[in-house]
Amino acid sequence: MSENNEVNLPPKYDPSAVEKGRYDYWVNGKFFEAEGNKEKEPFTIVIPPPNVTGKLHIGHAWDTTLQDIITRIKRMQGYDVLYLPGMDHAGIATQAKVEEKLREEGVSRYDLGREKFLEKAWDWKEEYAGFIRTQWSKLGLGLDYSRERFTLDEGLSDAVKEVFVTLYEKGLIYRGEYIINWDPATKTALSDIEVIYKDVQGHFYHMKYPLADGSGHIEIATTRPETMLGDTAVAVHPEDERYKNLIGKKVKLPIVGREIEIVADDYVDMEFGSGAVKITPAHDPNDFEIGNRHNLERVLVMNEDGTMNDNAGKYKDMERFECRKQIVKDLQNEGILFKIEDHMHSVGHSERSGAVVEPYLSTQWFVDMQPLADAAVELQQGNDNEKVHFVPDRFEKTYLRWMENIRDWCISRQLWWGHRIPAWYHKETGEMYVGKEAPKDIENWEQDLDVLDTWFSSALWPFSTLNWPNTEDDDFKHFFPTNALVTGYDIIFFWVARMIFQSKEFNDERPFKDVLIHGLVRDADGRKMSKSLGNGVDPMEVIEKYGADSLRYFLSTGSSPGQDLRFQWEKVESTWNFVNKIWNASRFALMNMDGLKYEEINLNGKKSVADQWILTRLNETIEQVTRHVDKYDFGEAGRYLYNFIWDDFCDWYIEMAKLPLYGEDENAKLTTRSILAYVLDNIMRMLHPFMPFVTEEIWQQLPHKGESIVRASWPAVNQELSNNEASEVMKQLVSIIRSVRNIRAEVDTPMSKEIPIMVLASNEKVKEQLEENRVYIDRFCNPNELTIDTSFEVPEKAMSAVVTGAEIFLPLEGLIDVEKELTRLQGELTKLNKEVERVDKKLSNEGFISKAPAQVVDAEKEKQKDYIEKREKVQARINELQN
Repeated sequence: MSENNEVNLPPKYDPSAVEKGRYDYWVNGKFFEAEGNKEKEPFTIVIPPPNVTGKLHIGHAWDTTLQDIITRIKRMQGYDVLYLPGMDHAGIATQAKVEEKLREEGVSRYDLGREKFLEKAWDWKEEYAGFIRTQWSKLGLGLDYSRERFTLDEGLSDAVKEVFVTLYEKGLIYRGEYIINWDPATKTALSDIEVIYKDVQGHFYHMKYPLADGSGHIEIATTRPETMLGDTAVAVHPEDERYKNLIGKKVKLPIVGREIEIVADDYVDMEFGSGAVKITPAHDPNDFEIGNRHNLERVLVMNEDGTMNDNAGKYKDMERFECRKQIVKDLQNEGILFKIEDHMHSVGHSERSGAVVEPYLSTQWFVDMQPLADAAVELQQGNDNEKVHFVPDRFEKTYLRWMENIRDWCISRQLWWGHRIPAWYHKETGEMYVGKEAPKDIENWEQDLDVLDTWFSSALWPFSTLNWPNTEDDDFKHFFPTNALVTGYDIIFFWVARMIFQSKEFNDERPFKDVLIHGLVRDADGRKMSKSLGNGVDPMEVIEKYGADSLRYFLSTGSSPGQDLRFQWEKVESTWNFVNKIWNASRFALMNMDGLKYEEINLNGKKSVADQWILTRLNETIEQVTRHVDKYDFGEAGRYLYNFIWDDFCDWYIEMAKLPLYGEDENAKLTTRSILAYVLDNIMRMLHPFMPFVTEEIWQQLPHKGESIVRASWPAVNQELSNNEASEVMKQLVSIIRSVRNIRAEVDTPMSKEIPIMVLASNEKVKEQLEENRVYIDRFCNPNELTIDTSFEVPEKAMSAVVTGAEIFLPLEGLIDVEKELTRLQGELTKLNKEVERVDKKLSNEGFISKAPAQVVDAEKEKQKDYIEKREKVQARINELQN
């Protein structure tokens, strides 16, 4: 507690005042810094690096809150914890933002040149990294800033070069032509995650390709008629009886006039459309594969900007969708296109530019994924102590399904911001050199202009951040492999899988022991948050209104692992109410501790049944909370915490503690103060990972050892303080008090009115226990006469309740004026009879039933049910009072 023994908690909980300056205290005190202590068991989480493109959204807040809770718990449990911060350069996303800013200034990146543009990009990074760090601090994340990393910093660049060159030398990285996702607006390849699929109303264009020998035609259909200019075959299924005699023959490609062969391939679906498909190997990934199997020519008909090229003949320089319109007209005029039907289909759009993505043949760098994926799958099928554990485990199937259907990974991007590909081409001979260092005679070489896909560097994140490839580095040896990764299910393929196969390839072990998968934060109606819907939530706005502790507790306890979370302001507000309840209870306890010091705490004095019960319940709560947090089930842990704090501690124990605190027995006072301090201290420790700010504020004023709750130990069960028999007696007392209060409420008798109470105990032991603790019944039930016995004459007219081991009787004469109550109930019954009659009449009217909307009819039926139930209850009370 504070030196002068004064309570410094203001009467009202104000999160902004509580949180102000606290994070700086933690960071300056180096409470979050990992020790690198080889005597301690390490526990490592590397933060999924946010993109330096903007501010963190509510999903980031959820993700990082879960990580922070885990690391705070592990630090308190005695681990040498490293929670490593860092950020991702985010390739195309950041470059697009910087270019957008330059456009506003009337400048393009080409005006600046590569070097000057990169200077602007680094300026952007520094600015937005500052924003992100501020948000981390507002959320209270216990990050070790002494080890902060960035995917483009020198050490990580060395790791990227090491991996690229090693994979290249093994033949697992190659350069070749392939169909990739192409963004014509930004003129770069895209990763799958950068493609957003939208349902678009398009068309199926049905055409007749004439056979070259003039003997007829073959029907095909396409959604992209402009690509027909690049057709190099028509494919049919080898077992399709309709076309068996045509396999090997040729058709004449309309407009172009080129003859192309009819080939047989198992890929073709005989049941779909005509059973014949046009093959355009340079503009469709499936056609590309068919083309490889049949050695077909690849004819590219578009430029990088989405305009038509020389191979498009008379359509050259036309924009691709304008070309589509013109080709449709020309084919109709020639009688080739005979039918157009509407067709709703899923079309890929660039996440960054919004342009329709073009499947496009391009020379790119690729990773040969099959050997890497096979090794990663083998890891999952091996020793349980060596595999990656998915939480919930159902996501392991999702991961394996993707790994078993892997495609080669296009890793080159036509950008300036990123890791430049470490390949050089000789200016005269065209010879290619790949290496970690540039060639010595650099003036004769030109480096590859492309950069690597952002996921290439972030795939190395769990070990590149720990100074790999220096495997003798102290941090790498102590903190790798990491213990847990926390991320959303939407990037299992794009990031989790890549980290696993890269770690297996370069370290021969898993990158992390556990992967805790969470869902998406949705709006209150369950919709995905998006700019277009305007339903996004800024976590900083929530913190401004309700504080970081309320936001963190809501996010971490609002759903079970793997499930989506609906953001609801009223739930955050109810969490604020919970924090406020804790604040008020703590303030009361502190005000009544009378300057108790840590060394004065004494739990060995004579304890009341309430004392023994709260200590027993505390042990049970510590056990359950620890069990659930250790398996990442923070929702269940939060439920146990909430019930113990709100119900047991605040609503019951604090009220019962007032008896000795306001009494004359000094020994009882010391025991109660000690228990209040002990229980509240343990509550703060369990709550701390969820609510770091308010718990530090309260804990600092409790009798304690140590500088900060951050470094305090996690609560431990102390069985010597448990007394199950006393706990059962207390539960019985609580049941009696609740029952009396419920009966009083039912008959509208205020607590201030004294009433006779009779408790019929089931045996002598129960009687004795209740007699010993009758002070609680006296205090909380307000009887003018309290009878506790194993037998007595039960009054004729009484309200009653049954609890474990006893029956409670409240004579009606002492509770209410029977005649007055009967008059009131008769009036209520008359009213309900009229309502039942009215709704019965309505529901027996055929006209109403047939014409009214279904929901209106259903509403009337609900009213009917409700009125009948209420009438039955009122009638039962009347019968009870009259008999």
